Order: sequence, then C-alpha cells, then structure tokens
Amino acid sequence: MKTDRTIRFFLAGLGAVGSRFLGLALGQRALLAARYGLRLMAVGVADRSGAALAPEGLDIARIVALKEARQGVASYPGAGRPGLAVREALAAVQADLLVEALPTNLRDAQPGLGLIRDALARGLPVATASKGPLVLAYESLSAAAAQAGVRLAFSAAVAGGLPTVNLGRRDLAGSTVLQVEGIFNSTTNYILTSMAEAGVPFAEALAEAQRRGIAEADPSLDVDGWDAAAKLVIVANSVLGRPTTLRDVEVTGIRGVTPEHLARAGREGRVLKLLALAERVGDDYRLAVRPTALEAGHPLARLRPWEMGVRYTTDTMGVIYAVIDEPDPLPTAAAVLRDVIDILALDGRNRGE
Repeated sequence: MKTDRTIRFFLAGLGAVGSRFLGLALGQRALLAARYGLRLMAVGVADRSGAALAPEGLDIARIVALKEARQGVASYPGAGRPGLAVREALAAVQADLLVEALPTNLRDAQPGLGLIRDALARGLPVATASKGPLVLAYESLSAAAAQAGVRLAFSAAVAGGLPTVNLGRRDLAGSTVLQVEGIFNSTTNYILTSMAEAGVPFAEALAEAQRRGIAEADPSLDVDGWDAAAKLVIVANSVLGRPTTLRDVEVTGIRGVTPEHLARAGREGRVLKLLALAERVGDDYRLAVRPTALEAGHPLARLRPWEMGVRYTTDTMGVIYAVIDEPDPLPTAAAVLRDVIDILALDGRNRGE
C-alpha cells in the first residue's frame, strides 16, 4: 500500500499553463492518491494581481473558478494579498515544492529566475515550464540544485508535453547524440502547414493560432524563431552537455517565407518546416533554427498543424523520434504534473518509501 503524502506547493503564474495545472491537480486527485500516494495541496498561488496564501491549503476549485471569471487570485476571500510580489509571496509560506509557470522572458528571465533561485536556496525542488531562466542561467541553476540536493525539472519547457528532454537525458544514456532535429514551435508549424496545404495567408493563420491560445498576443518569439532557439539552447545544455546561449544559435524565422517558397518546396517533393537543428561537428555542435525544406518522407515533414516532434540520431541507439499533437496548452500543464510526480517519486525513493 502506498504511503499518503501531502505535498504543499506554491504555484507562480496562472496563465494558460498554470491554470490548467491547477485543473489537473484537482481533476487527477484520485489518480495521484491511488497510483503515487500523493496529495497536492496549494498553500500559495500568485498571478499579476498578487497572491493567495493559506498554510492550511487553498481551495483549488475556487481558484479555478476565479480565473474562469477573469478575476485575479488576490480576490480569493480571506487569503488574497493584492499587490504582493511573487518572491515575497513564496518567502511567506512553508512549501515543499515550487511550480513555476510565469510568462517567458528572454531578456533577464525575471521574476522567474529570482524565484527559482530563492526556492533552490531554501532546498525546495522546482518544476518549471519557463524557458527564460533555463536559457539565461542553466549552469548556475543546475549547480544550485545539485548543491541543495534537490531536483530542477523542466521537461515542460521544451515543446510542451513532448518528452524531448527526458528522452535525450534518460533514454539515450550511454550513447552520443550525433544530431537533434526538432519542430519545437507549434505556432510556426501551424502557420506553415496552413499556408502550404490550405493556401491560408500568413496573417490569418497567425490569428487562428492566437485565438486558440497557442500564439501570444505578441508573436515575435514564435515567428522570428527565438522560441524554438530557446528550446534548442535548453536541449544543448541539458541533453548534449554543451554550455550554450542564444548567441550560439543561428536564427532565421518564418516572416520571409512566401507562398512561392512553399510551392517550390512542394514541387521538389519537400516540405518547409521551421527546424531546430544541432549537428555534431568534431567535438562540438553546430546549432541553427531556420526554415528548412525536408524530404517529404522525413518523419518531421509529416507533422500535422498542431504537432511538434523531435528526432535524435545517435552512435549506438540508431535513430529515435517522438511526436505530440498539442492543439492547446493542456499537454504542457500535464508535463509539469509529470515533472512534479517524478520529483516526488524520486524523493520518496530516497527516503525509503
């Protein structure tokens, strides 16, 4: 019989991913208890309005209802703290785990970077869906986690629910990765596929991606290639073991792709995709994100509009690839939950449970 463990967590960020994570914590409650002996209790939640804090646990269903009513969590009756900064909110509660789902910021990664550092300094494990902190400070965060003896999990930060990082780090152990090919951005894949197959204009395809909540109101990170490049940086650091920054990646987005480019690729038996690529050259890797005409038979060329995928080519394990259909942010939130379970399962094993 599994031991019942109550895990007090602090959630930073109640956007599309954070809100869905709370929904999963509530909806998967019976499964978590039966399969893993876990009970997740929110003791703090923060969004742009401030925070809600309760050492005895917040009512997750009430928080979900507040967000559905477009109200900030600071309006939570009795526990709401309007205007409280997220790092101050974390400092004010006793938590066992930080779940970080703040908006992507590739300039300075704040406030997520500071928040993760605060958590690791307190010995709290972290599950994050944010790319910014990992892109700008992967080495220092990994070192801080190792020093504290806790996990920093981030599988949700690279192509949502696609197990890109887990596949590379765990399942390819003992091999050398010769090449990584990834379709890491669903917005650009949707746009290019819609333009090529349905003749949809760029602006119309982008607007539909925004309507579905996949693309941000400001789509620059997506269409200019920086979102895919950020994910490639995380893969390079965590899977390839190559200290990498965005400056190491050659980046070209899709704004310059025209219907003529797509038609020409089709006539040549190719499909144009925004490909994230890491190729081993000697003892190093060459990194790029750019529109690439893939052979029609390439597994990543066959991806449908809302799919993302990764293909690893290795020296001893051959070629392995994985694909996910992710038309909304739910699989990304599920990947955060996957990381939480992984963190807590490992912690339980370390404690002999």
